[in-house]
Amino acid sequence: MENKAKYNLPDRQYVLIAAIVIVVVIFIIRLFYLQVLDNDYKTWADNNAFLNKTLYPSRGLVYDRNGKLLVYNQPAYDVMLIMREVEPFDTTDFCSILGITKDLFLKRIEEIKDRKQNPGYSSYVPQVFMNQLSAQEYGALQEKLYKFPGFYIQNRTIREYEYPYAAHVLGNVSEVSKKDIEADEYYVRGDNTGRTGVERFYEKELRGEKGVEILLRDAHGRIKGRYEEGKHDQDPVSGKNLTLSIDIDLQAYGEQLMQNKLGAIVMIEPSTGEVLCMVSSPTFDPGKLVGRERGKNHKILSNDPNNPLYGRAFMAAYPPASTFKPTQGLIFLQEKVITPQTLYTCAHGYPYRNGKPACHWHASPLNLVSALATSCNSYFCWGLHDMLDSRKRYPSVQEAFEVWKNYLVSMGYGYKLGLDLPGENRGYIPNSMTYDKVYKKRWNSSTIISNAIGQGEILATPLQICNLAATIANKGYFITPHVVKGIQDMSLDTLYTNRRYTSIDNKYYDITAEGMRMAVLSGTCYGASIPDIEVCGKTGTSQNKGKDHSVFMGYAPYDKPKVAIAVFVENAGFGATYAVPIGRLMLEKYLKGTIPESSLYIEQYVKNTVITPTNVY
Repeated sequence: MENKAKYNLPDRQYVLIAAIVIVVVIFIIRLFYLQVLDNDYKTWADNNAFLNKTLYPSRGLVYDRNGKLLVYNQPAYDVMLIMREVEPFDTTDFCSILGITKDLFLKRIEEIKDRKQNPGYSSYVPQVFMNQLSAQEYGALQEKLYKFPGFYIQNRTIREYEYPYAAHVLGNVSEVSKKDIEADEYYVRGDNTGRTGVERFYEKELRGEKGVEILLRDAHGRIKGRYEEGKHDQDPVSGKNLTLSIDIDLQAYGEQLMQNKLGAIVMIEPSTGEVLCMVSSPTFDPGKLVGRERGKNHKILSNDPNNPLYGRAFMAAYPPASTFKPTQGLIFLQEKVITPQTLYTCAHGYPYRNGKPACHWHASPLNLVSALATSCNSYFCWGLHDMLDSRKRYPSVQEAFEVWKNYLVSMGYGYKLGLDLPGENRGYIPNSMTYDKVYKKRWNSSTIISNAIGQGEILATPLQICNLAATIANKGYFITPHVVKGIQDMSLDTLYTNRRYTSIDNKYYDITAEGMRMAVLSGTCYGASIPDIEVCGKTGTSQNKGKDHSVFMGYAPYDKPKVAIAVFVENAGFGATYAVPIGRLMLEKYLKGTIPESSLYIEQYVKNTVITPTNVY
């Protein structure tokens, strides 16, 4: 027995030592985890002693090109809570002050605690209970805030709009989503971010940088003042101001002309690429998407069958119709398919449409300038035929078509131009593989002849059509269209300052401009003629499943262009019927500053017209 006890004693010592070592290691690992790896513990420890109060920066202001303030900030108040510090209180009184039910109160608490909806939730970190209180609600709550432990008021700002115009350009802000928070560590639940327009595209410039105020707590968690007299506080940095290229007065006038109509107006300064106005109709007051009514108003706008939230000027893609013909003349000249003197015969019927002649009545044969002036369909159809089907020029129709397509791409078609707004549509220019697949490689110019006159598979945005007018005005180059003219203390991206040249020699643009000038003097754009302004233009009647769309494209003055324009009115018939008069009025408004008395009857004609869409895009 004595020998056995002696034998077991060392074993017991080893077991005891091992147990002590294991316990010590576990404590060390746990301490390391709590103090180094576990942010919640650090947060808990810090929040026992401190309250880190976020100081939100003032969002950058937005001005128009003439210095008129468009978007500014108003004070707003958020109700915050630190869940760990909430103690029993009179919820009925609390809910009465905020105008909510007890069920909504409980639901909100559950949403805050739900880590799926609220990533990174911690009971030690301030959370947003309710945002954007009115001044009256803030005042009522502030008086009784001492009764509601764990709750406090966070000062913020919300957007305010000086004018009820340019909603699709300005955009709006809304509360961040889970996806926003995961994508950018700058955001926490309750923050706002740009959702559309320049608010979204220039979000990082506009939002600024957050600051922090560190407040000291006592042993009971009560705020005792600023920690070390604010030595460690950080002031917020305000967002940068934006100056838009938009002329708000011109924008407002365009929106008034387009009331009760669907479509778009785009105007560009050719020499800079600055967008002077970008009207999408129908539109809405941007102030409707601010504050606690934002959700309700957004739902109403979303359910409108005419989709006022849709920025048709740069999001919608339509058949460009005859506004596409200048591109064809330029390509044919560049490829030596025609010369300025080349004559094509027009029997007022090539191509046919629904068994009826698809061309205007005019002299025949005719050259390129006359074809542009009279918008002769046959001329451009014959030109495409001679380009695609001549085996002397290209080994195959596929190769010829790719040459044709690449010229169009260089002119800004088929791809996004690079507008500084989210959601730009690229339009559509097919390639030869598209037709090889559809027609089993058995196709020629006759198969796709409608492309020559901007129909068929061709699609373009009003922005792209206006950009073509700017390119012709510049005789062969354009600067990427943009709606921001300047950013405070920053320079614009070179994309918005550098010239982008097309693949067409500039000498051919003079011929195209002459044809567009003749269209206004004696052709299909005669309604755009302004006595003391030399306007160049091109009409279009865009075919679709419903009634045709009315289209106009042009620029002025002829010799020293200051502005390019595109007008698109859905389901309004011939280009000369509505798009041309609207274009004329917009040009007069911009170049003269006012509408002369001689044009007031045109203004009344346009404003009094209601066009009911026969199909909705």
